[in-house]
Amino acid sequence: MPQITHFKTPCPEHLTSQILQLVVDNLTDISMIAIPPSNLLYNVYQYAIGYEVHLYLEALNGTKGVAVELLVATDEDDPEQVVGFLLYLPVQDDPDACGVAYMAVQAGHRRQGIARRMLREMVGRYPHAELTCAVAKVRWFESMGFQVVGVRGTQVLMNTRDHSSDGLMGLLDVAPIYSSLEVRQIHTYLLQKHGKRAMVDAEKQRDRHLDQLTHKAHEFVRGRGDGAI
Repeated sequence: MPQITHFKTPCPEHLTSQILQLVVDNLTDISMIAIPPSNLLYNVYQYAIGYEVHLYLEALNGTKGVAVELLVATDEDDPEQVVGFLLYLPVQDDPDACGVAYMAVQAGHRRQGIARRMLREMVGRYPHAELTCAVAKVRWFESMGFQVVGVRGTQVLMNTRDHSSDGLMGLLDVAPIYSSLEVRQIHTYLLQKHGKRAMVDAEKQRDRHLDQLTHKAHEFVRGRGDGAI
């Protein structure tokens, strides 16, 4: 069985780099935007979400004023190889509560109970846990003791209890990433490579995709009669 290690301080660099590679490889699953690889903007979001996670991993040093904890699953035969991770944020003023920020398991190590083990360890530390997920994953999270409590953005909001915590969760301001020089450079490269019409079409496809995901989440929760939208 893979080893699960808990970090409240920065993890070694070789683990951090593998976590960030997992994020890039699993962008569609990790991001609420859930942009598919077929969209020309995919590389923009790969960079942006990767940098988001990088900032949260940096925040483990305690200098950013945001509480962050990390669970890392490593291969039992090669403890230097990351096979999954779960990054979550403890809630201020509520020692029982936390929220999942990012979670991923390597494609070749799925269906081995790694995500279940990480979630169980997190809930063992913070029993009042919250997360968002795609409609297709609701049933799996229900099997882990989560229940539907509403909608957040494009995803279904789930909690181990029938309500969110009243405490405040510290979040980093990641909005500037999307207007950063690096993102603009990636966008310029894609514009030069594919042309303006193709990039405008990609933006329209992304927007339609987000509208569809949001509608699907609302319809799902409304149909279940669980929680308020």
